[in-house]
Amino acid sequence: MATGQRVFGENRVQEAQGRWTERIADLPGLELRLIGPLQTNKAEDAVALFDVIETLDREKLARALAEAAHKRGRSPRILVQVNTGAEPQKAGVPPQAADALIASARDVYGLTVEGLMCIPPADQDPQPHFAMLRALAERNDLSVLSMGMSGDYEAAIRCGATHVRVGTALFGERNRP
Repeated sequence: MATGQRVFGENRVQEAQGRWTERIADLPGLELRLIGPLQTNKAEDAVALFDVIETLDREKLARALAEAAHKRGRSPRILVQVNTGAEPQKAGVPPQAADALIASARDVYGLTVEGLMCIPPADQDPQPHFAMLRALAERNDLSVLSMGMSGDYEAAIRCGATHVRVGTALFGERNRP
């Protein structure tokens, strides 16, 4: 923050609440992005705190976010998370179901879907996953691609990323409880 950085990603709603709630009013231009998975029971807290939620991955969550936005009078921008590697341990809508979720989030729930996010499998070349995400975004007229992390951001940029997540490069490995 001292260097002028104003866009921050957070993995967990509860951690972000502890870190940002009291400082937000004092930081003009601050943008908070939820980049970790979101449970429906945390949707209202997420809508209250985040400017962008990058992890919409199911219709039930779209409904919860829309209800929370209506209740709060505040609607964060949304990215749909796509599980490009079909990894069972990862969140994200399967690529073949992404078009339907994007349409539903926009047309049924009135969410502002501005882009897509993915985390490719760690043991594979990320470029085909990034290319898949870019094609999906183009097909749905979405301009934002959040793809690439500390280890693969260069490939993501070559494939058209508009946002990269480089927390590990900046802050080191995450402390796990």
